[in-house]
Amino acid sequence: MRSRFIAAFIATALATALAAPAATAQGEWVTPPKKLPHVQRGDSAHNLDFLFGALKVAPDDVTAKAIEERIWSLWAVTRSDTTTLLMARAQTAMEQHDFDLAIKLLDAVIKIKPKYVEAWNRRATIYYMKKDYGQALADIREVLRREPRHFGALSGLGLIMQDIGDDKQALEVYRRALSIYPRLQRVPDVVKTLQEKVEGRDI
Repeated sequence: MRSRFIAAFIATALATALAAPAATAQGEWVTPPKKLPHVQRGDSAHNLDFLFGALKVAPDDVTAKAIEERIWSLWAVTRSDTTTLLMARAQTAMEQHDFDLAIKLLDAVIKIKPKYVEAWNRRATIYYMKKDYGQALADIREVLRREPRHFGALSGLGLIMQDIGDDKQALEVYRRALSIYPRLQRVPDVVKTLQEKVEGRDI
């Protein structure tokens, strides 16, 4: 029964991811750096569109990383003191491996601001760390519904696909991620490994 439940979430999450535009590295979920650039005033949607365009054509890894950090900084903006406080406490609980408390705090954030993408993404990360793939996939679905370009959530989706042994779907998701963020750290190597495993070596 549980396998059917997980399979249903996988199908839905994949449908969401593949219907929209984007994948990361084996064994590591892409998460925001601890220190993020200060967010300038302006329309965040417009800024994100500009940054994602720049991310796709970044000439080197240093430039790409700087753009990535600016994207994370925009995603992190809550525009609510209460939400900011809850997210900070959830991060502390997560770092202390108090996953149940972190989830409760993120539940509260999502109840207050259901459109806040990073709360869904952070909770998906924690569920993945708890090996609760059904819940992780449900939250990834919510992230990608709101932000199809979210390379962090796509990295998680790829990891879950690998963990359950579906290398073919993992490869497809990772390729999607690279189409958004070609210099996503370690992912090109993961794609190369999976490609050889799934599709065989070129003759």
